[in-house]
Amino acid sequence: MRFHQTGLPGAYLIELELLEDERGFFARTFCREEFAARGLNPEVAQCNLSYNARKNTLRGMHYQAEPHAEAKLVNCLKGAVYDVIIDLRPRSSTSGRWVAVELSAANRKMLYVPEGFAHGFLTLEDDTAVHYQMSAFFEPDSARGVRWDDPAFGIEWPCPEPIISDKDRRWPDYKR
Repeated sequence: MRFHQTGLPGAYLIELELLEDERGFFARTFCREEFAARGLNPEVAQCNLSYNARKNTLRGMHYQAEPHAEAKLVNCLKGAVYDVIIDLRPRSSTSGRWVAVELSAANRKMLYVPEGFAHGFLTLEDDTAVHYQMSAFFEPDSARGVRWDDPAFGIEWPCPEPIISDKDRRWPDYKR
């Protein structure tokens, strides 16, 4: 795996190193030692799969509050997504800033999202599947979110009218 720091400290875009032959390829998608050596949370408490039937489906922007904050390792198994993270860490020099990357089955990239970040994505194709490795178990009482179109962040989404749940549409304005 090749780790590339994003513009937000602690968040990494990860490229797979493929071992290819006439049959296809093999690649390591996770190594506890490599993650820990970079100061990334190597815990895996659960794995989740999000299937999205339609292009322009938006899920986010989600996170878990302390003491159940979670790191995520996100990859797109089928289709493509515009994946967005927001640094919500109050003492961070990049607090309130966001970064977007394209994750797809074709590019095989992954995004490491540290604790204290909100995460969401917009599907770029029909029939898109996204896989998450989570460092903490889901705790409903700690589930939080910020609105996808909150002017406090100014996220530039490639679709102005996404398909979005009422819950995600109604997150309140973010207050620092």
